[in-house]
Amino acid sequence: IGSAPKLAAFAFVARILAEGLQPLVHHWSGMLIILSIASMALGNISAIAQTNLKRMFAYSTIAHMGFLLLGLLSGDVEGYGSSMFYAVVYVLMTLGAFGMIMLLSREGFEADTLNDFRGLNQRNPWLAFLMLLLMFSMAGVPPTVGFYAKFSVLNAVVQAGHIWLAVVAVLFSLIGAFYYLRIVKLMYFDAPESHAPITVGSDTALLISVNGLGVLFLGLLPNVLMSVCAVSVRQSLLLH
Repeated sequence: IGSAPKLAAFAFVARILAEGLQPLVHHWSGMLIILSIASMALGNISAIAQTNLKRMFAYSTIAHMGFLLLGLLSGDVEGYGSSMFYAVVYVLMTLGAFGMIMLLSREGFEADTLNDFRGLNQRNPWLAFLMLLLMFSMAGVPPTVGFYAKFSVLNAVVQAGHIWLAVVAVLFSLIGAFYYLRIVKLMYFDAPESHAPITVGSDTALLISVNGLGVLFLGLLPNVLMSVCAVSVRQSLLLH
């Protein structure tokens, strides 16, 4: 829920830059670079220090918003499309991650802190696998769609001539990958505090499975969603 205002703010800024300030792209790009780096630094450094999952995801949202802004630097349809693609993918991943936390909490499994995920694979291998896919996608690990979302933005940054900025973004992404993959390590390589199996209803299991498997399916066929985002941007900006 906390991600919604940030995404709305991003959409508002993107609309202003794309439609109102497009001719002045060389003037506002410097401001955008500073804002992007600051967001990635603050978000990732703060998130890596958290042990509470909800707070960790909240701070990581700031980092993701900084990454989103990078796509706007190109000032063209491809760059805006890459940012939109990243935004859609981020919403999908966030819904899955928070859905998993809420699902496990409802089933009597404490899911507020990192340690609560210790040994989840031994208690419910399927839920652990779905969480693994979501964390891999957030970290940008191929072949999940999160990898292609990051790659499309980085490609737009490089095409805009900011190779150094792409390198900085990759470094911050590596920091982000650490705290996402830390959850995977806890689920698969740490012993659980309880060996009681975790069971979920078929309806909720289906919903969370569709979401989790979606990040893998879209990663195998990323061009479908990329094309939809590019067409949407062109229609929005009336560029053909």
